[in-house]
Amino acid sequence: MPVDEAELRRLLEAMAAGETPVEEALARCKTAPFADLGYAKVDTHRGVRQGVAEVVYGEGKTAAQVAGICQALRVSGQPRVLVTRLDAEKAAAVADALAAGCVGTSDADVFAGALLAEARAMGAGAGADVAGGERAGTAPDAGAGAAAPAAGGGAAAGVGGAGVSVAAPGAGAWRYFPEARLGVVGGMPAPDGAGEVVIAAAGTSDLPVAEEAALTAEFLGNRVTRLYDVGVAGIHRLLAHGDVLARARVVVAVAGMEGALASVVGGLVSCPVIAVPTSVGYGVSFGGVTALLAMLNSCASGVSVVNIDNGFGAAYQASLINHLR
Repeated sequence: MPVDEAELRRLLEAMAAGETPVEEALARCKTAPFADLGYAKVDTHRGVRQGVAEVVYGEGKTAAQVAGICQALRVSGQPRVLVTRLDAEKAAAVADALAAGCVGTSDADVFAGALLAEARAMGAGAGADVAGGERAGTAPDAGAGAAAPAAGGGAAAGVGGAGVSVAAPGAGAWRYFPEARLGVVGGMPAPDGAGEVVIAAAGTSDLPVAEEAALTAEFLGNRVTRLYDVGVAGIHRLLAHGDVLARARVVVAVAGMEGALASVVGGLVSCPVIAVPTSVGYGVSFGGVTALLAMLNSCASGVSVVNIDNGFGAAYQASLINHLR
């Protein structure tokens, strides 16, 4: 089954040009649009339906399950996979499983063979990190074996944008971003959005959620600028970046405490603002409920709100807006 709209279009164009027989095209389109792993029915058709392929939610899944789903997506032709809500220990185990090609399906057996073949071809060079035990999540210093994302920027670019890279032969590189608790198979794409997504975080304590948003947006093909620690307690820090806010296509405003940042940003920009309440705050912040209610009651027009700590959801929505032509 074609894994995205572009591949489906190429298949149809090849059939129209007589380069691909109708029977072959029909057979490819009739392939079951999900892979049944027993513990998961992996949606390999989502990229065709929605334009964005399936994303793996890591919390509550074992490392073997996460790796199995990633491998099934790769076998189906998906070039890159995003895994959210993944702690460092599980990320390390996922790296091991990807490198070993461990999933109990026939597709995975094929994939494992490709892993081993590529590992032999790569030799000790590219696979040295795995062989030497430098696994994702074992090195808290992102400077060791780290690489910046393809697209970043802003005053705080690189604050959480570097990840611990681990070679996963046959699956591209497995890179883990500990602050955002994200894992990526296959690397970041080049930006193809219409404009710029700005991630504005009120405080340093909000960075885990902000980085989840920033890296998700980059994974989805957006040029991202980070504005970090620009909360209303020192509002001049935000106002100093008026030029960045003015050119944004979408702003994701991440804030805990009283959640005021979203309203302030909403009163300054002409683009949509997506507010993300975080669970940062004392006592009656109620784990982010206070910020959530404040953002829902914003008097600034054009502000929408996602769930508490949902940086992924905000980035996904921002990406949809930024890819409208």
